[in-house]
Parts: sequence; C-alpha cells; structure tokens
Amino acid sequence: MARKGMMVGDSEHTIQNDMLQIGAPAPDFALIANDLSSKSLADYLGLVKIISVIPSIDTGVCSAQTRRFNREAAELNETVVLTVSCDLPFALDRFCGRKAIGNLETLSTHRDMKFADDYGVHDTDWRICQRAVFVLDRDNVVQHAEYVPVIGEEVDFDAALAKARELV
Repeated sequence: MARKGMMVGDSEHTIQNDMLQIGAPAPDFALIANDLSSKSLADYLGLVKIISVIPSIDTGVCSAQTRRFNREAAELNETVVLTVSCDLPFALDRFCGRKAIGNLETLSTHRDMKFADDYGVHDTDWRICQRAVFVLDRDNVVQHAEYVPVIGEEVDFDAALAKARELV
C-alpha cells in the first residue's frame, strides 16, 4: 500500500506502506552495519532502542540529527541508538569517522529497502527514507513513532528521548 506522506519542496512524495502504530510489535530487520555485517533486533536484546531514520547522512538536517542523538546517547542507560538510512555503509562509516560519532550505530537499508518498507518510511519517488524516529521497549514493542511530514524538518528529540528514559 502506498500513501502520500512527505513533502519535498513543493512535491508530495509517495511513501510505501502504513505507519507503525504505538503498541504494535516492531518488525524485525536485517540492516547492514558499517563493517558490512548484518544487524537485527536480536542484536539489541534487552535494550531500549531509539531508531533515528534519516534520508541521507550527507545533508545538513540528517547530519545534525545524527550528531544530536550521538551526544544524547552518551547519557542514556540500557539504551541503544541506531541511525538508519539507505546510504551505503561506506558513506556512513566515513561520516562517523569525520564527525567522531561513537555513541550510536549507523545502519543501512540500501540492499533491499525492506526496513524502509516494513517501518513505513520508504520514499519510492527518490528511494530514500522518510525522516522518522521510533522508540522500542525491551520487548521490541513500538512505544513512540514520529513521521516527519516535511523532509527538511527535525524530529521531536525531546519526546523521543523522554520516552526512552521512561522505559529504562
């Protein structure tokens, strides 16, 4: 199922699939880590998860979102922060090295876009992810979901971080 869901300039882009609902089990994933290994929800068993989804690490808002969550991750207990995009793992790794990103993990859905489809963030017009943030509890149930309707707008950091802290 496709829906109109993200403004890019004056155009409304098509987003594949429905939005995740609070209280629903989060779909599992197989994302590519910077070292080309595969990561799934099982790799973060027992942790609260903040999943920060960005269109591309090489844009100002996406870079700022990743840097902000990296700073915040240093203060979070029993929580992992994952930044997901469809950028190649090599680009994500290069960005992390240049910006001293070490408190969160960057992961790519580039190979098959399945994460983007399952989480309802796949912009099929540009083959990127809609900006979003999810907070999953220790049992991988969605406790917070925000889909940003305009590509250049930021997520509500405070709401996502407050929910993650509440779950610890």
